[in-house]
Amino acid sequence: MDHDGILDTSVVIDLEQLDPSTLPVFPTITSVTLAELSAGPLATNDPAEQAARQARLQLVETVFDPVPFDAAAARAFGGVASSLRARGKKPAARAFDALIAATAISRGVPLYTLNPTDVSDVHGLEVRVPRPMRSPEDLVEIPDEEPEG
Repeated sequence: MDHDGILDTSVVIDLEQLDPSTLPVFPTITSVTLAELSAGPLATNDPAEQAARQARLQLVETVFDPVPFDAAAARAFGGVASSLRARGKKPAARAFDALIAATAISRGVPLYTLNPTDVSDVHGLEVRVPRPMRSPEDLVEIPDEEPEG
């Protein structure tokens, strides 16, 4: 299957709250996102939060076949790191974001993120920001007032 966009970890975490029309038709994730999500249940001591994070991880593992961080992505990473350094950011501080961005560049697809400033101005990266889903109250159609007669 040809994927038309990579979802970063922020999008995967908030996926149910995002407007589907602002997401790719055939999305995928990277192995880096899967790694981040795998660490999630271990990063909290709250049993309810651990369970929620584990459930999300299992759902993601079922739904997505992650794109690997391969040699092409590794080569693209050099340009991502250079772009981040040019903006005064340390690539190590944004390591996961940079690896995900490099994978998107190497596949020639946009990166969908809720944190565009983390990867803005990365040369060769198309960044898209999904919109939140509108609340049901926003979707209620208000009838026009009847003309006075």
